[in-house]
Amino acid sequence: MKITRRKVKPSVGAEQVGAALRRAAKVARKTARMYGTPVYVWENGKVVAKKP
Repeated sequence: MKITRRKVKPSVGAEQVGAALRRAAKVARKTARMYGTPVYVWENGKVVAKKP
């Protein structure tokens, strides 16, 4: 018996969550630039501070 996999289309809610996260990140970078604070991101299994 062979099992076939279907591609699962993300629900409308999931797409909205992704867009909201991108908007929030954009605002966070803008605020960090305004106040000269670093933005912390997860890279290669570590938390890294970056200049915005």
